[in-house]
Amino acid sequence: MLDPTVLIFLSSGLFLGWSLGANDAANVFGTAVGSRMVRFTTAAIICGVFVVLGAFVSGTGAAQTLGKLGVVNAIGGSFMAALAAGLTVYWMTKLGLPVSTSQAIIGSIIGWNLFSDSYTDISSLLKILSTWIICPLLSAVIAAILFTLSKFFVRKMGVGLIRFDGYTRVALILAGAFGAYSLGANNIANVMGVFVPVAPFPDMQFGQGFSISSAQQLFLVGGLAIAVGVFTYSKRVMMTVGSELMRLTPLAAWVAVMSHSIVLFLFASERLEQLLANMSLPTIPLVPVSSSQAVVGAVIGIGMLQGGREIQWPRVYSIVKGWVITPGISCLLCFVGLYFLQNVFQQTVQRDSTYLLSASVIEKFQKEGIETSGLQELTGTVFRSSAEVVRSVEEKVMLNSTQGLKVVEYSLQKNMVVTAEKIAEMDKNGLSSAQLDALSNLEGQTYNFPWQLGDALAEISTEWVVRGGGLKNKLHDRKIKQKLTYLYRIFYRR
Repeated sequence: MLDPTVLIFLSSGLFLGWSLGANDAANVFGTAVGSRMVRFTTAAIICGVFVVLGAFVSGTGAAQTLGKLGVVNAIGGSFMAALAAGLTVYWMTKLGLPVSTSQAIIGSIIGWNLFSDSYTDISSLLKILSTWIICPLLSAVIAAILFTLSKFFVRKMGVGLIRFDGYTRVALILAGAFGAYSLGANNIANVMGVFVPVAPFPDMQFGQGFSISSAQQLFLVGGLAIAVGVFTYSKRVMMTVGSELMRLTPLAAWVAVMSHSIVLFLFASERLEQLLANMSLPTIPLVPVSSSQAVVGAVIGIGMLQGGREIQWPRVYSIVKGWVITPGISCLLCFVGLYFLQNVFQQTVQRDSTYLLSASVIEKFQKEGIETSGLQELTGTVFRSSAEVVRSVEEKVMLNSTQGLKVVEYSLQKNMVVTAEKIAEMDKNGLSSAQLDALSNLEGQTYNFPWQLGDALAEISTEWVVRGGGLKNKLHDRKIKQKLTYLYRIFYRR
């Protein structure tokens, strides 16, 4: 039976989803509505439907990077992180500024890390920060190329004005649908990503061939909240993007939407990443990028191609200023809110975790390439936070960002017990017969650390082995780690 308090805590995620829909729908259909080519009601309906589809079908990829930046381990903490981000986005929406929900939730997670003394993975943070620069630049370049090609084809076609307007209207609607799908796929991580680690919903099984995981249920609910935000409160920001930043022709409006949509899709598609890896090409990181930055970058790219004279630079400055202050406000709100929620309202915002540097953990460090000289004197030491254990290890040996994450992962204590009852209840979709046989062989075994269960499975079957190294292995390893994470949750003995 689902605890009613879960729905109360989940309300902040729904509020953040509503705020995202109210703000970021402008990035999908703002140029079309602002140029009077598509009615607001039509835009809202299409945007709402496709954003839900994108969130449910393709929302998993970008959410994983947020998990590396910081794992909120209690639903009270998830509530406050989402609430702080939602309030920040709402205030910016009131001002008519298309701000970044990505920046807002990143600020909230950093606030959580500071409050809980949790380790912040610098490499994941830098990866996300780099997209705040790459995203608008890439969108501007794509828009400039698309706009040039589009004008060339329009001149070659020689279509009459009325027919051309009709074609453009259809193209804007199709581009908006693609953009809404991409928005849901990429930005649902901002809305529900902080709730995924606490898994508030039980997995749902429908017969033998279909199941809906806890994360998918969260993404579906978050997508619906985004759709509601689109219908109820997005028109004002649509007009800011569509008409106040720069006057756009219908063709330019289509180019802006397509460029924005392509950029969001590139940073959210696991299938595209798989395709690039199979072709031995560099892959694009799966991170939640800013749809606001993407569409503003596209509009500026079109404007610069035309000389830059029509761009309303003061308006651009105010939008960029909103981007800069958004993560700081969200971080501060989250930190202060967590303090009051814990100390005034007596709610659990973080769960106690223990990190133990046992002999087996230090041996695991050595196998993973972490220098262990000097760590022997820490054997048996228990730590109460992930940042504390990393600081203590760094006093003895040098760690890079990836090694810091490994220290946290391998020292975290969680008692695991593999039982026949849990095996029978678990969702077996996606597990091969060899993987299931290996799991059955461990029935009755107990483990003090999650990684010990993973190592035991790998010793029995090569299909549980995390290979490491190389693009193709990276994708294989991600799938194995996703399956192991599910097993850790199933067999965790509380």
